[in-house]
Amino acid sequence: MVKLGLFVAALLASSASAFAPAAAPKNAFVTRMEASSSPEVDSTGNNIAIKNLLTGIESSGLLTQVAQAGLLSKAQKAGISLTKLEPLLALAAENKDVLILVEAASPELLPLLPKIVELAPPALPLLGTLIQVSPGTLQAAAGASLAAAAATVVLVPDDTVLEIAAQTLAVAVLGGAIPVASVVGATIIGKLTK
Repeated sequence: MVKLGLFVAALLASSASAFAPAAAPKNAFVTRMEASSSPEVDSTGNNIAIKNLLTGIESSGLLTQVAQAGLLSKAQKAGISLTKLEPLLALAAENKDVLILVEAASPELLPLLPKIVELAPPALPLLGTLIQVSPGTLQAAAGASLAAAAATVVLVPDDTVLEIAAQTLAVAVLGGAIPVASVVGATIIGKLTK
């Protein structure tokens, strides 16, 4: 009987403490200025992260590799030129909301740029090949990918957890990521080559 009484008392005490507010730490909110211990600009007003990024681009020889890969020539043969980008820049200039979103996201995106620059040289041959693919081919690839996702769901039995996981992965990649990337790529290449 005593054990039952102790059990009931412990149960009531634990349920009562569940409704008590937890003590919040003193400095739970840290501002961006407090989080960054290094200054964002140098003595002449240059953004240090951008300066380091441009120095990294120069030291890696990225622009030389772009020229050696013939990426700009391939883009020109595919009908893509810098003059085709002018309407997109004008559209961005007209829509101030887009520029505000880009500016607001830039502190979070800035740390990703060095990684993109690091990964760019190996991706240049792939980009040179992809820029020559027609929008119709990319749209056909999206349809084929959706069909492959459906076939995976139909043909792979769902008897075990591993098979269900394989179906889920196939639908996520073949039925989601690849078709979206293909359609977006086809739209962008289609607009740039018009």
